Amino acid sequence: MNAQTIRAEWLSNVRGDVLAGITVALALIPEAIAFSIIAGVDPMVGLYASFCIAVVIAIVGGRPGMISAATGSMALVMVVLVRDFGLEYLLAATILTGVVQFILGLLKVGRFISFIPYSVVLGFVNSLAILIFLAQLPFLIGASLPVYAMAAATIGIILVLPRFTRAVPAPLVAIVVMTGVAIGTGLQILSVGDLGTITRSLPLFHLPMVPFSIETLLIILPYSVTLVIVGLLESLLTASIIDEMTDTRSDKNREVKGQGIANCVAGCFGGMAGCAMIGQSVINVTSGGRGRLSSMTAGLFLIFLIIVLGDLVEQIPMAALVGVMVMVAIGTFEWQSVRDIAKIPRSDAFVMLATIAIVVYTHDLAKGVLAGVVLAALAMAYKMSVISVSASIRDDGVKIYTVHGQLFFGTMAAFIDLFDYAGDPEKIEIDFQASHIWDQSAVEAIARVIDKYQQENKSVYVTGLDIESQKTLDKGFS
Repeated sequence: MNAQTIRAEWLSNVRGDVLAGITVALALIPEAIAFSIIAGVDPMVGLYASFCIAVVIAIVGGRPGMISAATGSMALVMVVLVRDFGLEYLLAATILTGVVQFILGLLKVGRFISFIPYSVVLGFVNSLAILIFLAQLPFLIGASLPVYAMAAATIGIILVLPRFTRAVPAPLVAIVVMTGVAIGTGLQILSVGDLGTITRSLPLFHLPMVPFSIETLLIILPYSVTLVIVGLLESLLTASIIDEMTDTRSDKNREVKGQGIANCVAGCFGGMAGCAMIGQSVINVTSGGRGRLSSMTAGLFLIFLIIVLGDLVEQIPMAALVGVMVMVAIGTFEWQSVRDIAKIPRSDAFVMLATIAIVVYTHDLAKGVLAGVVLAALAMAYKMSVISVSASIRDDGVKIYTVHGQLFFGTMAAFIDLFDYAGDPEKIEIDFQASHIWDQSAVEAIARVIDKYQQENKSVYVTGLDIESQKTLDKGFS
């Protein structure tokens, strides 16, 4: 990494990155505690994980400005492991997850993110926005009037303040103001401290106390594999979204390796596995964060809050953080996709809606995205499997079949049945100008058609081939 790259990624937006990082750190605390509770572990496990991952990924990650920490999607995978085997096995699974991710980064699997259709990406983004919103409802349903008022005031500050100044991120101002109001008025409302106790101590290096055996590996491997899949899907898709938001490009393979290193470090310091967080990443970018310094600041300020300002942090009202996350959900949702749903192909609309439904119903990103990819592939296969011909007869008596659609193993049988071998004239021309020959099955289909015509003592000419189709045909007949 040369000096120019260091300046661009670390020092080109110091003020914006620092303020955005502080905002993210404040929003990370309740989420990290909540995710720890989901996984069935002490709140500090999630907080330590968020600190370690945010700091490490700032250095080794491939997407500056993206925030990685403990996440709900990863926490859901850990529930059974923690319940059946305890925290130490979770830490071992976290380290194994990191090792596998690092190896996959070396194998350059980041390139395969391009195989995820845009309709699935839209489904991913919209489903996460819905999940972020739904996660706030327990704090609002049945709450007192001051909670609603504070959440509404937080949203109001976030909406109005940018019209007057963008010097300080509006979510940060909202959190500080609402915390001051809560402390100053002595409001008895739910606060961060009510979610779990914050221990004011630094994480210590600790290798998991588990037997180093095949039996242990067989226990943690299934969970680690699932964590790898969920973590990489969420991280790479989030990186693509931040790429689009900032009009910059990320190094996906470096990000995969970075996620692996970060999880290894987290596991060695008492933290659970994590990955990129779309909600926090959106907060970071919309608050002005662009470089690696924003993620580094988020991690360092998080541990500063825990160690130095733990008592104050526990008094942050959840209503303020709920207001921030509601705005994140609204900003994350791709509203244009709703307006365009009648314009896009039905198959793409179905894939997007199916992805949303599966993710929201299962709260499992991997299932939703994988199902969306499979559905998109099936839709594409169906479209490609449609092949037809249009026939016409020239003045010289030659019958011309113009082929429409792709000729490959999936359309081979249908292609052979398109011709009237007995009723056609003596000379036939098969025009592939509107088609393409993909594989040996296509070559074999053409050979069979020619053979059937020859059995009727008729001549066949193949025309209109593009360069690649001609090469495939020549190789097949050579």
